[in-house]
Amino acid sequence: MIKNAQTKRAKKAANFIKKQADVRPVLGIILGSGLGDFVENIENKITIPYNKIPYFVKTTVKGHTGRLVIGKIRDLPVAVMQGRFHYYEGHSMGVVTFPVRVLKQLGIRCLFVTNAAGGINPKFKTGDFMIIKDHINLMGTNPLLNQAQNGFIDSEFEPFINMTDAYDKQYISLGEKTASKSGIRAKTGVLAAIQGPIYETPAEIKMLRRLGADAVCMSTIPEVIMARALNLKVFGISLITNKAGVHLSHKNVVKESEKNIKKLDILLAGIIKKLKKTKI
Repeated sequence: MIKNAQTKRAKKAANFIKKQADVRPVLGIILGSGLGDFVENIENKITIPYNKIPYFVKTTVKGHTGRLVIGKIRDLPVAVMQGRFHYYEGHSMGVVTFPVRVLKQLGIRCLFVTNAAGGINPKFKTGDFMIIKDHINLMGTNPLLNQAQNGFIDSEFEPFINMTDAYDKQYISLGEKTASKSGIRAKTGVLAAIQGPIYETPAEIKMLRRLGADAVCMSTIPEVIMARALNLKVFGISLITNKAGVHLSHKNVVKESEKNIKKLDILLAGIIKKLKKTKI
Protein backbone atom coordinates (compact mmCIF):
# COMPACT_ATOMS: atom_id res chain seq x y z
CA MET A 1 0.00 0.00 0.00
CA ILE A 2 1.08 3.57 -0.65
CA LYS A 3 0.00 6.87 0.82
CA ASN A 4 -2.49 8.80 -1.26
CA ALA A 5 -2.43 12.53 -2.01
CA GLN A 6 -4.63 13.45 0.95
CA THR A 7 -2.24 11.82 3.40
CA LYS A 8 0.72 13.66 1.90
CA ARG A 9 -1.18 16.96 2.06
CA ALA A 10 -2.15 16.32 5.68
CA LYS A 11 1.50 15.82 6.61
CA LYS A 12 2.46 19.05 4.86
CA ALA A 13 -0.30 20.97 6.64
CA ALA A 14 0.68 19.45 10.00
CA ASN A 15 4.33 20.34 9.48
CA PHE A 16 3.32 23.94 8.80
CA ILE A 17 1.26 24.04 12.02
CA LYS A 18 4.09 22.51 14.07
CA LYS A 19 6.32 25.39 13.02
CA GLN A 20 3.78 27.86 14.39
CA ALA A 21 3.16 26.19 17.75
CA ASP A 22 5.38 24.26 20.14
CA VAL A 23 2.46 22.47 21.82
CA ARG A 24 1.85 18.93 20.56
CA PRO A 25 -1.88 18.27 21.09
CA VAL A 26 -3.24 14.95 22.31
CA LEU A 27 -6.89 16.04 22.04
CA GLY A 28 -8.62 17.58 19.04
CA ILE A 29 -11.93 19.45 19.31
CA ILE A 30 -14.21 20.55 16.47
CA LEU A 31 -16.64 23.34 17.40
CA GLY A 32 -20.04 23.60 15.73
CA SER A 33 -22.24 26.56 14.83
CA GLY A 34 -22.02 29.38 17.35
CA LEU A 35 -19.80 27.41 19.74
CA GLY A 36 -16.51 29.04 18.77
CA ASP A 37 -16.15 31.06 21.97
CA PHE A 38 -15.13 27.86 23.73
CA VAL A 39 -11.58 28.72 22.66
CA GLU A 40 -11.49 31.34 25.43
CA ASN A 41 -10.80 28.40 27.77
CA ILE A 42 -7.46 27.73 26.06
CA GLU A 43 -4.34 28.95 27.83
CA ASN A 44 -1.24 30.26 26.03
CA LYS A 45 -3.05 29.84 22.76
CA ILE A 46 -1.63 30.14 19.27
CA THR A 47 -4.25 31.03 16.66
CA ILE A 48 -3.83 30.16 12.98
CA PRO A 49 -6.45 31.26 10.42
CA TYR A 50 -7.54 28.42 8.15
CA ASN A 51 -6.56 30.40 5.06
CA LYS A 52 -2.93 30.28 6.23
CA ILE A 53 -2.85 26.48 6.56
CA PRO A 54 -1.91 24.56 3.39
CA TYR A 55 -4.90 22.85 1.72
CA PHE A 56 -7.48 24.23 4.18
CA VAL A 57 -10.43 26.08 2.66
CA LYS A 58 -12.38 29.08 3.94
CA THR A 59 -15.39 28.76 6.20
CA THR A 60 -18.46 30.44 4.72
CA VAL A 61 -21.16 29.74 7.30
CA LYS A 62 -22.08 32.19 10.06
CA GLY A 63 -20.93 30.92 13.45
CA HIS A 64 -17.81 29.23 12.04
CA THR A 65 -14.92 31.65 12.52
CA GLY A 66 -12.34 29.59 10.64
CA ARG A 67 -9.31 29.36 12.92
CA LEU A 68 -7.22 26.60 14.46
CA VAL A 69 -6.37 27.32 18.09
CA ILE A 70 -3.61 25.39 19.85
CA GLY A 71 -2.75 25.54 23.54
CA LYS A 72 -3.74 23.86 26.80
CA ILE A 73 -6.93 23.30 28.76
CA ARG A 74 -6.36 22.15 32.34
CA ASP A 75 -2.73 21.50 31.26
CA LEU A 76 -3.90 19.10 28.56
CA PRO A 77 -2.49 19.97 25.10
CA VAL A 78 -5.33 20.59 22.64
CA ALA A 79 -5.95 21.65 19.06
CA VAL A 80 -9.36 23.25 18.57
CA MET A 81 -11.08 23.94 15.27
CA GLN A 82 -13.12 27.12 15.59
CA GLY A 83 -15.58 26.14 12.90
CA ARG A 84 -15.82 23.32 10.36
CA PHE A 85 -16.32 22.69 6.65
CA HIS A 86 -19.68 21.34 5.45
CA TYR A 87 -20.68 19.04 2.62
CA TYR A 88 -23.58 21.38 1.77
CA GLU A 89 -21.10 24.19 1.06
CA GLY A 90 -20.09 22.27 -2.05
CA HIS A 91 -16.99 20.66 -0.57
CA SER A 92 -16.09 17.06 -1.19
CA MET A 93 -16.08 14.64 1.72
CA GLY A 94 -12.29 14.65 1.40
CA VAL A 95 -12.21 18.40 2.08
CA VAL A 96 -14.79 18.16 4.89
CA THR A 97 -12.72 15.59 6.77
CA PHE A 98 -9.24 16.78 5.81
CA PRO A 99 -8.77 18.60 9.15
CA VAL A 100 -9.23 15.29 10.99
CA ARG A 101 -6.33 13.86 9.01
CA VAL A 102 -4.24 16.89 9.93
CA LEU A 103 -5.12 16.62 13.62
CA LYS A 104 -4.04 12.98 13.51
CA GLN A 105 -0.72 14.00 11.99
CA LEU A 106 -0.32 16.54 14.81
CA GLY A 107 -0.49 13.66 17.27
CA ILE A 108 -4.00 13.68 18.73
CA ARG A 109 -5.28 10.41 20.16
CA CYS A 110 -8.91 11.39 20.62
CA LEU A 111 -11.39 13.75 18.95
CA PHE A 112 -14.29 15.68 20.48
CA VAL A 113 -16.97 16.73 17.98
CA THR A 114 -19.69 19.26 18.76
CA ASN A 115 -22.64 20.59 16.81
CA ALA A 116 -25.90 22.46 16.94
CA ALA A 117 -28.78 20.07 16.29
CA GLY A 118 -32.53 19.95 16.00
CA GLY A 119 -34.22 17.92 18.72
CA ILE A 120 -36.39 15.05 17.50
CA ASN A 121 -36.88 13.21 20.77
CA PRO A 122 -39.99 14.80 22.32
CA LYS A 123 -38.32 14.76 25.75
CA PHE A 124 -35.56 17.10 24.56
CA LYS A 125 -35.81 20.81 25.25
CA THR A 126 -34.03 23.72 23.61
CA GLY A 127 -30.76 24.27 25.48
CA ASP A 128 -30.33 20.60 26.38
CA PHE A 129 -27.17 18.71 25.48
CA MET A 130 -27.22 15.30 23.86
CA ILE A 131 -24.21 13.07 24.36
CA ILE A 132 -23.97 11.08 21.14
CA LYS A 133 -24.05 7.32 21.64
CA ASP A 134 -24.58 6.32 18.00
CA HIS A 135 -25.47 7.83 14.65
CA ILE A 136 -27.42 7.35 11.43
CA ASN A 137 -25.68 8.59 8.29
CA LEU A 138 -28.29 9.91 5.83
CA MET A 139 -25.93 12.14 3.87
CA GLY A 140 -25.84 9.75 0.93
CA THR A 141 -22.07 9.37 1.03
CA ASN A 142 -19.11 9.07 3.40
CA PRO A 143 -15.46 10.17 3.40
CA LEU A 144 -14.07 6.71 2.70
CA LEU A 145 -16.07 6.19 -0.47
CA ASN A 146 -13.89 6.06 -3.60
CA GLN A 147 -10.70 5.73 -1.54
CA ALA A 148 -9.93 2.59 -3.53
CA GLN A 149 -8.18 3.25 -6.82
CA ASN A 150 -6.54 0.17 -8.32
CA GLY A 151 -6.91 -1.41 -4.90
CA PHE A 152 -7.27 0.22 -1.49
CA ILE A 153 -4.18 2.36 -1.63
CA ASP A 154 -4.26 4.52 1.51
CA SER A 155 -1.92 2.94 4.04
CA GLU A 156 -3.58 4.86 6.89
CA PHE A 157 -6.78 2.83 6.61
CA GLU A 158 -7.94 -0.71 6.91
CA PRO A 159 -10.18 -1.56 3.94
CA PHE A 160 -13.33 -1.78 6.10
CA ILE A 161 -14.03 0.31 9.18
CA ASN A 162 -15.87 -1.11 12.21
CA MET A 163 -18.36 1.50 13.46
CA THR A 164 -19.92 -0.66 16.19
CA ASP A 165 -18.43 1.47 18.96
CA ALA A 166 -17.86 4.71 17.07
CA TYR A 167 -18.36 6.77 20.24
CA ASP A 168 -16.11 5.78 23.11
CA LYS A 169 -18.10 4.34 26.03
CA GLN A 170 -15.63 5.61 28.62
CA TYR A 171 -16.00 9.16 27.31
CA ILE A 172 -19.80 8.83 27.24
CA SER A 173 -19.72 7.80 30.91
CA LEU A 174 -17.42 10.72 31.76
CA GLY A 175 -19.78 13.09 29.97
CA GLU A 176 -22.84 11.80 31.81
CA LYS A 177 -21.15 12.04 35.20
CA THR A 178 -19.79 15.53 34.50
CA ALA A 179 -23.19 16.81 33.36
CA SER A 180 -24.93 15.32 36.38
CA LYS A 181 -22.41 16.78 38.82
CA SER A 182 -22.60 20.20 37.15
CA GLY A 183 -26.40 20.31 37.03
CA ILE A 184 -26.43 20.44 33.22
CA ARG A 185 -29.29 18.76 31.35
CA ALA A 186 -27.68 16.12 29.15
CA LYS A 187 -29.04 12.86 27.83
CA THR A 188 -27.53 10.25 25.55
CA GLY A 189 -29.05 9.77 22.12
CA VAL A 190 -28.69 8.91 18.45
CA LEU A 191 -27.66 11.61 15.99
CA ALA A 192 -28.81 11.62 12.37
CA ALA A 193 -27.10 13.68 9.69
CA ILE A 194 -28.63 14.91 6.45
CA GLN A 195 -26.93 16.73 3.59
CA GLY A 196 -28.59 20.12 4.13
CA PRO A 197 -28.71 23.05 3.75
CA ILE A 198 -32.48 22.56 3.84
CA TYR A 199 -34.25 21.78 7.09
CA GLU A 200 -36.44 18.69 7.41
CA THR A 201 -40.10 18.48 6.43
CA PRO A 202 -42.62 17.30 9.05
CA ALA A 203 -42.81 13.94 7.28
CA GLU A 204 -39.03 13.62 7.32
CA ILE A 205 -38.93 14.39 11.04
CA LYS A 206 -41.45 11.60 11.68
CA MET A 207 -39.33 9.27 9.53
CA LEU A 208 -36.16 10.14 11.45
CA ARG A 209 -37.88 9.46 14.76
CA ARG A 210 -39.10 6.08 13.53
CA LEU A 211 -35.56 5.27 12.44
CA GLY A 212 -34.41 5.89 16.00
CA ALA A 213 -32.88 9.37 15.75
CA ASP A 214 -33.07 11.69 18.75
CA ALA A 215 -31.52 14.72 17.03
CA VAL A 216 -30.53 15.77 13.51
CA CYS A 217 -27.70 17.88 12.10
CA MET A 218 -25.91 18.58 8.80
CA SER A 219 -22.35 17.69 9.81
CA THR A 220 -20.21 15.76 12.31
CA ILE A 221 -20.77 12.17 11.15
CA PRO A 222 -18.23 12.37 8.28
CA GLU A 223 -15.62 13.60 10.79
CA VAL A 224 -16.44 10.72 13.12
CA ILE A 225 -16.09 8.18 10.31
CA MET A 226 -12.69 9.58 9.39
CA ALA A 227 -11.61 9.64 13.03
CA ARG A 228 -12.50 6.00 13.48
CA ALA A 229 -10.71 5.10 10.24
CA LEU A 230 -7.64 6.75 11.76
CA ASN A 231 -8.14 4.82 15.00
CA LEU A 232 -8.96 7.90 17.07
CA LYS A 233 -11.27 7.68 20.08
CA VAL A 234 -14.36 9.88 19.69
CA PHE A 235 -16.64 11.81 22.02
CA GLY A 236 -19.57 13.67 20.51
CA ILE A 237 -22.05 16.16 21.90
CA SER A 238 -24.95 18.05 20.34
CA LEU A 239 -26.51 21.22 21.66
CA ILE A 240 -30.24 21.11 21.00
CA THR A 241 -30.80 24.59 19.58
CA ASN A 242 -34.40 24.03 18.47
CA LYS A 243 -37.12 21.45 18.21
CA ALA A 244 -36.83 19.93 14.73
CA GLY A 245 -39.30 21.76 12.49
CA VAL A 246 -39.73 24.69 14.91
CA HIS A 247 -38.20 28.20 14.76
CA LEU A 248 -36.06 27.24 11.81
CA SER A 249 -33.36 29.73 10.85
CA HIS A 250 -29.60 29.53 11.05
CA LYS A 251 -29.59 32.90 12.81
CA ASN A 252 -31.68 31.43 15.65
CA VAL A 253 -29.46 28.33 15.79
CA VAL A 254 -26.31 30.42 16.23
CA LYS A 255 -28.04 32.66 18.79
CA GLU A 256 -29.10 29.66 20.88
CA SER A 257 -25.60 28.16 20.68
CA GLU A 258 -24.00 31.38 21.88
CA LYS A 259 -26.49 31.55 24.75
CA ASN A 260 -25.41 28.11 26.00
CA ILE A 261 -21.65 28.39 25.50
CA LYS A 262 -20.95 28.63 29.24
CA LYS A 263 -22.61 25.27 29.84
CA LEU A 264 -20.50 23.75 27.09
CA ASP A 265 -17.42 25.27 28.73
CA ILE A 266 -18.27 23.60 32.03
CA LEU A 267 -19.10 20.27 30.42
CA LEU A 268 -16.04 19.90 28.19
CA ALA A 269 -13.62 21.36 30.75
CA GLY A 270 -14.95 18.91 33.32
CA ILE A 271 -14.46 15.96 30.99
CA ILE A 272 -10.96 17.13 30.12
CA LYS A 273 -10.11 17.41 33.81
CA LYS A 274 -11.16 13.80 34.32
CA LEU A 275 -9.34 12.69 31.17
CA LYS A 276 -6.07 13.82 32.71
CA LYS A 277 -6.56 11.21 35.42
CA THR A 278 -7.26 8.41 32.95
CA LYS A 279 -5.51 6.99 29.93
CA ILE A 280 -6.58 8.92 26.84
